[in-house]
Amino acid sequence: MPTRFPKFCLRAVLACLAMALLVPGGASAGSSGGAEYVPPPPPAKRAKIVNGLAIPPAGAPARVKRAMEAANRIVRKPYLYGGGHKPYNGTSARAAALDSGYDCSGTISFALYGGRFLSSPLNSSGFMGWGRSGKGRWITVYTNPGHAYVVIAGLRLDTSVGDSREPTSGRGPRWRKYNRSPSGFAARYPAGF
Repeated sequence: MPTRFPKFCLRAVLACLAMALLVPGGASAGSSGGAEYVPPPPPAKRAKIVNGLAIPPAGAPARVKRAMEAANRIVRKPYLYGGGHKPYNGTSARAAALDSGYDCSGTISFALYGGRFLSSPLNSSGFMGWGRSGKGRWITVYTNPGHAYVVIAGLRLDTSVGDSREPTSGRGPRWRKYNRSPSGFAARYPAGF
């Protein structure tokens, strides 16, 4: 008595046979004159927050790790309008003197300075023309004329007060594991990141 297969198994077998007939033995798309398919890189892994500090994923590029390290230096500083906009006096974010507090764009500027994506601070309007338009793989700055924040390796660095999911996070530079709506913000990113 012949074995009966469910319809979905029969369809899968027929689809595989059809594909085998379409592609000559061992030929790749590139050898038949078509473009060779190269899959996109996998999405960036998400960083973690431990005791308020960001821990970058192991596979993050060095510049992304340096940006997160710089931001970690100013996390828990108070919010200060105009803070973080003095010219940088060190050769790197590790050596730079810290301000007494940071506003939104001063926070982002210092983090990006740490990753060598920026050489001097920008205000939120200045970020609207910085980098490239759209979302980056590792870093995206969300900005409008009144506020800015950045998402690095999946974590949001922001100076606004946390929401109900993070009620005790305070105001000033803080890592947030929950994203906010990007509505009303322009997304910008550094080329290649």
